[in-house]
Formats: sequence, C-alpha cells, structure tokens
Amino acid sequence: MTKKTQWALEELNANFNKLTKLPETIGFELTNLRKLSVNSNKLAFLPHSTSHLTALRVLDARLNCLRALPEDLENLINLEILNVSQNFQYLETLPYSIGLLWSLVELDVSYNRIKSLPDSIGCLKKLQKLSVEGNPLRSPPVEVVQQGVHAIKEYLGQKLSSGHESPTKKKSWMGKLVRYSTFNGSRKSGPREDRDDFTAVPDYRSIQGLASPSLIGMFSPRRLFSPRSYFSN
Repeated sequence: MTKKTQWALEELNANFNKLTKLPETIGFELTNLRKLSVNSNKLAFLPHSTSHLTALRVLDARLNCLRALPEDLENLINLEILNVSQNFQYLETLPYSIGLLWSLVELDVSYNRIKSLPDSIGCLKKLQKLSVEGNPLRSPPVEVVQQGVHAIKEYLGQKLSSGHESPTKKKSWMGKLVRYSTFNGSRKSGPREDRDDFTAVPDYRSIQGLASPSLIGMFSPRRLFSPRSYFSN
C-alpha cells in the first residue's frame, strides 16, 4: 500500500483474526478513516493515536479482550457508532471523555464488567440507542436502566449537574466543565420527549475544521483549564 493510498483509506476491516495489538501510529496515518472494524480479535488496548481519527464515524471493537479505552476520546468529534460490547470480564470502566462524543448516536457496552456508567453520558444529546445489558451495573440502578436510554441520560445528567462526588481518582475534568458552565445538566421544560435535552456548547461543529492532529492539543482538558486558556475572553 502506497503512502497516498494509505492516507485515502476510508474503511478498514480486520475482523476475525488473532490480532493482539494495532499499529501505534494508526491514528496518524489513516487520517481519512471513517469506519474501523476490529471485532473478534484479541486486542487488550486500542492505540492512543486512535483518538486522532477525527473523521471516524464507526468504531467496532466488540469481542476482544479490551481492558480500557483511550482517555481522550473527545477528539472523535464525528463518531456516530461505538461498539465495545462482549469484552466480558476485561472491560470494567469507560472514560469520562465519552460524554464529549458529540455526534454519538449508538453506544453498545453490553456484556462487560462495567459497574458504573460515566455521568458524562448524560450530555450525549444525539444518543438514541444505548445497550448496557450483561453488566453488573450499580449506577444507574436497574429500575432506571429498565426505562431506557432517555431515563438513563436524565439520571446521569442530574448526577453530573449536582456535582455528584466521585472517588478522588475519578474526579475528572468533566466536573470542571459543569462548574464552568460548559455543560448545563438542568432539564429543559417542555414535552416529555425533550426531557433528555442537556445544554452543551452552543455550536460544537465550529471546531471541526480545527480538529486536525496538529491542533487537537488545543482542546485537551489540560489546555482548557490552563491560566492561558484558548477559550478565555
């Protein structure tokens, strides 16, 4: 594969192999990739550079041995479908940055060992399908999960806006976003179908043109809250 062809690749299917890892530079080399399917392998981790696949719309990593996901998922601003189901006893947590996957419509984390969903999922306004069965979930409680995706989002959004206390290790930058009014977890008044609305950045699509690997660092949590913030007035 020539370098030119490699950069132009939009879909990669590596399903049903015995892969234990992906190339560390995959996110820097396949910059036009829209769909990445690596299900039914033996992957323990996804490369950190995966977060640089800013054109990615579908990520299918089910039926692996994933122990964790990259922490900076927020850079995948075009991701619509994320499937990390059936990693069974290996995957126990999801990163808080999953709540900044603005375009996410479907999220499947079923049949893992997840005990608590990140409160940030309450900010996913476009999320329509959420599969969580087969997990030993404690938060949200089972009675909320049984009511479906809107009830789950409402529950997590309320926890987020109320500054729910998390273990020190998990006090992520998402709490800072709430404190600085980047997110407003309060419900809007209106019809029942609007109950899952949460106010987010007014026009997040305006940053898409800036989401190249060379500029992604501008939007990192550390940079957001530094004294010389790129978002200061």
